[in-house]
Amino acid sequence: MKQATKQNTIGEIMEMNSELAALFLGHGMFCIACPSAQMETLEEACMVHNVDCDSLLDLINKFLAADEVQEEEQ
Repeated sequence: MKQATKQNTIGEIMEMNSELAALFLGHGMFCIACPSAQMETLEEACMVHNVDCDSLLDLINKFLAADEVQEEEQ
């Protein structure tokens, strides 16, 4: 099962599922297309954008889990 952590870079998380972009954009985090996304961890990006990292990480992992279930059903 895919799971993100606070130590994953934004780029690594986007590689898990590109549809996660909507979650980042919804939190005002437009850094997904920024070159620093390849080096900046989720935790660092959340600090810069004043976003609750634990809440966003929970949403990301719920999305990944639901997507995995959907893929298994197909």
